[in-house]
Amino acid sequence: MIKIVFLDAKTVGEVQNFRILEKQGKLEIYETTDENDIIERCKDKDVIITNKVRLNKHTLENLPKLKLICVAATGMNNIDLDYAAIKGIKVKNVIGYSTESVAQLTFTLLLHLVNRPYYFDNYVKSGAYSKSKMFTHLGFPFWELNGKRLGIIGLGTIGRKVAQIAQGFGMEVAFYSTSGMNNNINYKRFDLDTLLSTSDVISIHAPLNDQTKALINFELMKKMRSCAILLNTGRGGIIVEEDLAKALNENIIGGAGIDVMENEPIDSDNPLLKLIDKEKLVITPHIAWTSIEARQKLIDGLAKNISEFRSTLRK
Repeated sequence: MIKIVFLDAKTVGEVQNFRILEKQGKLEIYETTDENDIIERCKDKDVIITNKVRLNKHTLENLPKLKLICVAATGMNNIDLDYAAIKGIKVKNVIGYSTESVAQLTFTLLLHLVNRPYYFDNYVKSGAYSKSKMFTHLGFPFWELNGKRLGIIGLGTIGRKVAQIAQGFGMEVAFYSTSGMNNNINYKRFDLDTLLSTSDVISIHAPLNDQTKALINFELMKKMRSCAILLNTGRGGIIVEEDLAKALNENIIGGAGIDVMENEPIDSDNPLLKLIDKEKLVITPHIAWTSIEARQKLIDGLAKNISEFRSTLRK
């Protein structure tokens, strides 16, 4: 029986189908794992499951029995992939499990910023509406998504789902390919400057790599419309956070919705927490991927990857 360790099971929370992992081998579970404990917990294991625990060269060279790393996520930037390949350690991630969940939160952030339901809810619950002589309240005007342009940075699986939903709202969709290789014929493809300067909403769904790190800085934000909304449910580090705070404080852009940060949890001194007008920004703590259904799909994907690995051992 193969030996498996899940180093940070707390990151997936309580999931009904978690027990299917126990059917794949002898499973050892830790809610979290500090860097100093990784080698001791993994030294006799065939398979490691990790979401965010980093497995660098030093760690991997001290795990002679390790044959498979299962990443409980899509991004694999926490693994030294080059050294794993040299050592013959297979690395498997899970793709596609969070598409619907991320797309849903993307529009939650957008509609929160456009419609400001909390403002109107507070207006009613404060008693102001009861005292009003008007059947409605026009104190906070909002605009329609219909007819507006959504610019997507990174038109992968999630980006295409967001595009599909946007079209349901009557939005025009355009995109920028961060790799330069995406030529999707269903939507207009622009260079980054044109996308930023002509879109009412910019939504980021790109991976974090050498092409996208610090991609959206203050100089590029100045190209955006003053009413434009910037969304990032892709990866932290793509937007320069200090520049975003400056752009919001100086009314360069209209608002922003952010689910991912460069450092997570967010640093207490992050300038985004100290905006002049806090209502121009909504931040969620990296939850776009965490719907109940998405986490169940993630566990299914992990079990599938381990099962396929086990089948290769029997050949």
